[in-house]
Parts: sequence; structure tokens; C-alpha cells
Amino acid sequence: MEETIPATEAAQIPKQRGESLLETAVRYAEERHWDVFPGTWLEAVDGNQRCSCGNALCEEPGAHPARADWATQATGSATVARRMWQKQPNASILLPTGRTFDAISVPETAGFLALARMERMELTLGPVTLTPARRMQFFVLPGAAAKVPDLVRKLGWSLSSLDLVALGEGGYVAAPPTRYGSRGAVQWACRPTPANRWLPDAEELISPLAYACGRDR
Repeated sequence: MEETIPATEAAQIPKQRGESLLETAVRYAEERHWDVFPGTWLEAVDGNQRCSCGNALCEEPGAHPARADWATQATGSATVARRMWQKQPNASILLPTGRTFDAISVPETAGFLALARMERMELTLGPVTLTPARRMQFFVLPGAAAKVPDLVRKLGWSLSSLDLVALGEGGYVAAPPTRYGSRGAVQWACRPTPANRWLPDAEELISPLAYACGRDR
């Protein structure tokens, strides 16, 4: 279950048990000014959870775009978001990258190692998601996808040797409480709060992230 934000932060994306995907999507648009769009969802088929896309071998069951024009469908309007989820209340919540934020995705083990290192360095973090696919996604300022390869090279690493992926324009992340098949729901490793409304630049986080990925190989 998602944790409850302390009362002092209750006005900023409160997390409540049983909260609907609709209300959560609306808050992401309204309070964080993130674009949102509805993705696929899970359906019970012969006692098993299947993706609404109909592909029995779907790699992201219940957590990928439902239509090819998803990029134009994404909205930062709470009113439009409410209307979209009213049509399909079970739709996953997807956030396009390359707009209000990019995301740096690393394996879960490297992500936790990097978080500990960042805490010691007293770095200011943005929101960070933890997915059922065992990935951690660090939200950073837009433009990271273009800068990360060069930043990694300057640190002495080859990007191809690290399991580190920068998601920018044309990409997306699944937001809590979206569910992935039978593997569980996306969670916040670092939840959105008033303190992290201003996102860090990729350059601030890339050293501990690259180091952690290098250790995790």
C-alpha cells in the first residue's frame, strides 16, 4: 500500500488507501502540472490478469500506451484528465517524458545504492519511482536525454556498458498506483512533495547513478 503523507504535506498529492486512478491522475495534472494520459489496463481472462491490448505476450501488461497518438492525447488539464479517466476508470496513469521532466532509469539495486550515496552527498532529489519491473526512475529537468551520453563519457564510462537509460521526448513513465500485470504496482521511492517541486539537473545526479550502475554490473 502507498504511504500517507504527513499532515504538513497533505495538500501536495496525498496518498490514501483505495484512492482511484482518476483522482490520482487529476492531482498529478492539477498539483504537479504534469501531463498525463491513460494507458492500457488489466482485465481478468480465464482467471488470469491480461493486458487490455489483447496481446497475451505483452511485455508491459497494463502499463503502456493504448493508442499510437498518445503523445498528442497527453494533457496537463485536470478537467480533461478527469474526462479521460471517467471513460476508462481502470486505465493506467502514464506520464510523457521530455516535457516537464525527463527520467533516468536504472536497475532497482543500483537505484538504492545511488539513493544512499546521494543522501550522504546531501543532493536534492526530485520524485523517484520504483516499478514492479525492478527499475528506479529519477525525475530530472527536461533535456537530460540529450546530455546523459556525454556526461557519462566524461566520467570515464561507456553508456553501452551501463544499464542506465535516459527517457526524454517520445518516452513515458508509469506513475503510481499503476499496476504491472501480476507483479504489483508502481510506487514512490521518493514521493512528490513541495520540497522537490524544483527538479535537479541530470548533471547533479549522473555521477552517483553511473557509479552505482557500474558497481551493479
